[in-house]
Amino acid sequence: MINDKFLIGHATDEENGTGVTVILAKEGAVGGVSVRGAAPGTRETDLLNPVNAVQTVHAVVLAGGSAFGLDASSGVMKYLHEQGVGFQAGKHIVPIVTSAIIFDLNYKRFAFPDQLMGYEAAKNASVNNVLQGHIGAGCGATVGKILGPDSAGKGGLGMASMQLKEGVTVTAIVVTNALGDIYDEKGEFLAGVKHPDQRSSIDLLLAGAQTEDLAGQNTTIGCVLTNAKLSKSEVNKLADISHDGLALSIKPVHTAFDGDTMFALSSNEVDVDFLILQTACVQVVQQAIVNSVK
Repeated sequence: MINDKFLIGHATDEENGTGVTVILAKEGAVGGVSVRGAAPGTRETDLLNPVNAVQTVHAVVLAGGSAFGLDASSGVMKYLHEQGVGFQAGKHIVPIVTSAIIFDLNYKRFAFPDQLMGYEAAKNASVNNVLQGHIGAGCGATVGKILGPDSAGKGGLGMASMQLKEGVTVTAIVVTNALGDIYDEKGEFLAGVKHPDQRSSIDLLLAGAQTEDLAGQNTTIGCVLTNAKLSKSEVNKLADISHDGLALSIKPVHTAFDGDTMFALSSNEVDVDFLILQTACVQVVQQAIVNSVK
């Protein structure tokens, strides 16, 4: 069960192999972000730094299309502005919309989520939307690209939730588009590079596989949602520790060719032991990644 303060919507271009996923917090949420990959594509992440003034976020956008896909955020802003949702800046309302993108331009055709797709995804957003797989930003996601796109496995969008004591919920939404391979909770290979000798991406890297053409073509992105009462610093810490879930599932992870970026949003409603929340966060992120390729 997803906290009903967050609405999730998708717009999918199956023909061209790209899409966008939107997480709306119309009442505002405390936001944080952590970027661990070396090749990120993001928008408005500086606002989430605890030392900066803005305290609430109204949407997180996860999109395909590489840097072109950042355009989808403008459509989400337009939708929220029409709904009267945003930060009161003098006479005007400005929605706070932050976003991250994956590279999926090699999947089918050159295409990217534009403002119209971003608007559509926001308009489609609903409570407890648990659709997963080749949808939204996960449509063109692939994994295990060490030997190039022709040898890659299929990625996607995955979700997982956990309910803790006192009604605290934590949910992860992850778009898995990694250079590395994906492994389940027991360490068994699930998806990734297709090699005739069943060699893993790590084996191929250590054996000297060529990587010159891989720059900027990967990236796993996602968002953790919770109703726990958290400060802006704590939400940023939650986003940071969520990367442990990536490390448990993706091998190798956080490479020079991935832009791995994780957001966190809190509706700030229920008291929680932060250590328990952090532990749950890692588990749901790991499970969401597993679900994204299943």
